[in-house]
Amino acid sequence: MYIKRNKAGDIELVSKVATPECREAIADDAAELSAFLGRAGVPADGQHQLRQSDLEFVRVLEDVIQVLMDKGVISFTDLPDAAREKLMTRQHLRRRVNDVGLMDDSDSDTI
Repeated sequence: MYIKRNKAGDIELVSKVATPECREAIADDAAELSAFLGRAGVPADGQHQLRQSDLEFVRVLEDVIQVLMDKGVISFTDLPDAAREKLMTRQHLRRRVNDVGLMDDSDSDTI
């Protein structure tokens, strides 16, 4: 992460990449950066749990979309192009992983 500081030395701007304004590198887990981003007081393991929950929730959304399509509530073509591409990519990857037995039964693809 890269930051820009104000005259008092406080972070006022953050960027994932170096820019003309944000040139000072800072560690992603720096307390000062966490405070600026509103994550102060959230332990690193809490942030990890949130990220893990996000990943698990993606699978829930995939399943919900599939159920809606199976029931005829929505059609695959109703989805935006980017969403269709992402779903097809994930389904393809999941099938490949399942075919070589790298996932346990709890992650098996029922599509």
